[in-house]
Amino acid sequence: MTIKIGDKLPAGTLFESVGQDDAKNCPMPPTPVDMTALTAGKKVVIFGLPGAYTPTCSAQHVPGYLKNYDALKAKGVDTIVCMSVNDGFVMGAWGQSQKVGDKIRMLGDGSAAFTKALGLELDLVAKGMGVRCQRFSLLVEDGVVKQVNVEGVGAPNCSFAENMLVQLG
Repeated sequence: MTIKIGDKLPAGTLFESVGQDDAKNCPMPPTPVDMTALTAGKKVVIFGLPGAYTPTCSAQHVPGYLKNYDALKAKGVDTIVCMSVNDGFVMGAWGQSQKVGDKIRMLGDGSAAFTKALGLELDLVAKGMGVRCQRFSLLVEDGVVKQVNVEGVGAPNCSFAENMLVQLG
């Protein structure tokens, strides 16, 4: 069952690797991020992508959230999360390559457990990518889903930052 407006965000743990910016040091091992704790008492935008370093995700999706960071913050968003079915190391490295800094938390759902709990998995086994997450965005306020945008179900680019800004009013 796909997550919908009014649902409580399911419990789940994603993983974050905050690394060093130089080539001499390895990134820190991924640490668990409890999604219930992360969204408690906060307004959080979560956007999910099929994979790190994929063309649309790297060229449009992440850059769009970076470009609109200040506008989203002005609308009361406390935290912006990018998640994908990749491990925390990959998400950390991708965040560095996208120069997200501390503006977007890059969280990995390596086993797709949280993605499946959201009902937003995408079977790309035939294309050699395994189970991934659909391209989506959620607005979560104090653990309750206020907006759901799923590509292929909604209008094209409905999960992009510009649409989330419109929905925030």
